[in-house]
Amino acid sequence: MAEISFKPLMKPQPAITIDGSSLQLAEVIEVSRHHAKVQLAEHSVAAVKAARAFVERLIAERRVVYGVTTGFGNFKKVRIEPDHVKELQANLIRSHAVGVGPALSVPEVRAMMLIRANSLAKGYSGVRPLVIETLLRMLNHGVHPFVPEQGSVGASGDLAPLAHVALVMMGEGEVVVDGQRQSAKAVMQSSGTTAVQLEAKEGLALTNGTAFMSAVQSLNLDRARQLLWVADIIGALTMEAMQGSVVAAREEFANLRPHPGHAVSAENIRRLTEGSEEVARDPDWPRIQDSYTLRCLPQVHGAIRDAVTHAADVLQRELNAATDNPLIFADRERVLSGGNFHGEPLALTADYLGIAMAELADISERRIAKLVDPATNEGLPAFLIPPTQAGLSNGFMITQYTAAALVSENKILTHPASVDSIPTSANQEDHVSMGAIAVRKCRDIISNVEQVLAIEWLTAAQAVDLRGSKKLGRGTRAAYELLRRHVSMLERDRVLYPDLEQAVAVVRSGALTETVVSATGPMR
Repeated sequence: MAEISFKPLMKPQPAITIDGSSLQLAEVIEVSRHHAKVQLAEHSVAAVKAARAFVERLIAERRVVYGVTTGFGNFKKVRIEPDHVKELQANLIRSHAVGVGPALSVPEVRAMMLIRANSLAKGYSGVRPLVIETLLRMLNHGVHPFVPEQGSVGASGDLAPLAHVALVMMGEGEVVVDGQRQSAKAVMQSSGTTAVQLEAKEGLALTNGTAFMSAVQSLNLDRARQLLWVADIIGALTMEAMQGSVVAAREEFANLRPHPGHAVSAENIRRLTEGSEEVARDPDWPRIQDSYTLRCLPQVHGAIRDAVTHAADVLQRELNAATDNPLIFADRERVLSGGNFHGEPLALTADYLGIAMAELADISERRIAKLVDPATNEGLPAFLIPPTQAGLSNGFMITQYTAAALVSENKILTHPASVDSIPTSANQEDHVSMGAIAVRKCRDIISNVEQVLAIEWLTAAQAVDLRGSKKLGRGTRAAYELLRRHVSMLERDRVLYPDLEQAVAVVRSGALTETVVSATGPMR
């Protein structure tokens, strides 16, 4: 399994160059979240032109080629005359733009446009360079199609979502400007982006791929890798609040069970608690051993880390894949129909990633429960409210309920989408991946995990205050102080949901990790 680097690129970036073979996850994030400019590599243009020239020859020779001189799906046997080829492509886009539900976020749409452009840039789809350049101009000028998030079954590609993008390329449909839907034609004109009239094969090439799944999964993985660090940081702070032992994070355990993620999480715990007087380091510590939520933290967090690495490894290959059908092999003068549009690799790993991230919340919620329970919190007051307020104030009692509700919701969301299938196109497309559902569920799970970890952060900091801790570790101290700059200790009951909102906003911003890393040095 290849180790995937999650290091963000330094900003500002020069224009990112795509060639169909070298796009990195970090670059997808730069374009989607930070609006980095994109350009097409010069060496890709020749390959794109060669494939296009072969397509035009096929049309001139009146050869029968699926999606080029025939209809689509179950209409594969219907021959299309050359003078109707452009109408065929436009009708494909109009008929396929039938997504429903909430709109994708701007970062998700931008990631989808970039990934589709990169796939076309490989030179196996038979489109003109103009098509790719139009997508890139839209990205660079901030023209963001309105794309409903429901409607894809993950094969034959993400048809409906990608059709909404292609519709805007044609000067039709809608775009999103400052959160509002506007006419695509007007926005395209005002931005100086010229609409394109699609020619043979181009509508099919724009829609028949996995760019929606890959886009949402890219952003899922960006958030997931952030949460790996966040969970280690907050888990270490809870370990101090519980006056637990870091013996279980020693290297000997990882050496004897050499899962890569275990070693990384254990090292992070050791570094985060370095200098702490709140944790035990003696193997003969009187309490002998902690409960699993502390003692097995490196093993659990580590396994989740390995799952994220695997999902990123699969995604990295997909980012530079040709996912069109049919594929044009201009150098061999062949057109081959296959199934590279099928989203199974992404569907399976999105389900796996969702399950893994749900476990990050599962173990976090159990640590929250220990902190608020006087039977398990080793000397802390019930529900972490000062004893003078006990009974009159409820403290952190109900925040644990909220965490429990989120964890239970995740248990429903982790039912795998990839085990489902339903036939489409009159049973021609008789097995689909449901990968689009898998990546959307994964996104929702991650949102819940962020909130549960934020609750644990609040709870652990309250416990630290109540215990009157002597000296925290250099990493955990930075995490504690950052929270206290945003949320004060709970002396008596107050409305707590603003505190939860503040804490999760800091988690999502990346500020927690950045603050801690500035104190500890880079974490793995």
